Amino acid sequence: MAKEKIPKTPALRFLEQKKISFISHLYPYEEKGGAKAAAHQLSVPENQVIKTIAVKADKKKILLVLMHGDREISLKALGRSIGAKSTQMCSPQEVNKSTGYLVGGTSPFGTKTTLPVYIEKSILDLDTIWVNGGKRGLLVELRTIDLVTALQPQIVESAQPLVL
Repeated sequence: MAKEKIPKTPALRFLEQKKISFISHLYPYEEKGGAKAAAHQLSVPENQVIKTIAVKADKKKILLVLMHGDREISLKALGRSIGAKSTQMCSPQEVNKSTGYLVGGTSPFGTKTTLPVYIEKSILDLDTIWVNGGKRGLLVELRTIDLVTALQPQIVESAQPLVL
């Protein structure tokens, strides 16, 4: 069986343009499997699979939050961190419209419109992370410092244990 070809997504083009070193990893996408399924498929720790979550602040401003795969965002803590009166998760339609990506394939790189990016503080303690490459079933492995250099995210502390 031939090896599946890595698609050229806006995220990968962004990383190449910025001369960021990365390794692409394809895996069988599992609907509603999330970071846990991706981590299992790629045999990597779930906390190193970083989710890109679109959030709406004060009912209009869309931003991206990078969070550990084994944690979730406390919207109240996020709101306090960024000075927003209210925060809520974006709908799949809002995610697609603002990023150009589908939920489950949202990357912080190469978004349709430039959005502010926030990163959970403890992610900075990791040397290497796996982030969505702009397509369901595609993660890119890169050094955390390279993500920080490319995106200049603001640091927040909004993680809470994942509720199943």
